[in-house]
Amino acid sequence: MTTPTYLITMKNCAFFARHGVHDEEEFLGQRFFVDAELEVERGRALAEDRIEDTVHYGIAFSEIEAIVTGRRHYLIEALALEIAETLSARWSQIRRARISIRKPNAPVPGVLDYVEVTVEHVA
Repeated sequence: MTTPTYLITMKNCAFFARHGVHDEEEFLGQRFFVDAELEVERGRALAEDRIEDTVHYGIAFSEIEAIVTGRRHYLIEALALEIAETLSARWSQIRRARISIRKPNAPVPGVLDYVEVTVEHVA
């Protein structure tokens, strides 16, 4: 029998940061967009309507912001994994964290809307 879960989804969290391999990316910086999909163990949170028993998405947003605007990552894949692992460590109710990061101004020799990576961490 599996434990009942529910999803908390945060879409298009926007931050200015300086991630990337190239020196210009660190110097100029750019906006990054983060989506977080958190599969959360239901526990008592829904039945008792208590924020203390679930993942507080306002605090989760602040955690994501601190990571994205913190130290530079060369790979947005590594950045996504750090976010997933940090959120999962902070809240034991998280069973799976799926983090997507979009980089609109990726340095590629062509026209595109953005580059996106998605990392999934199972706790």
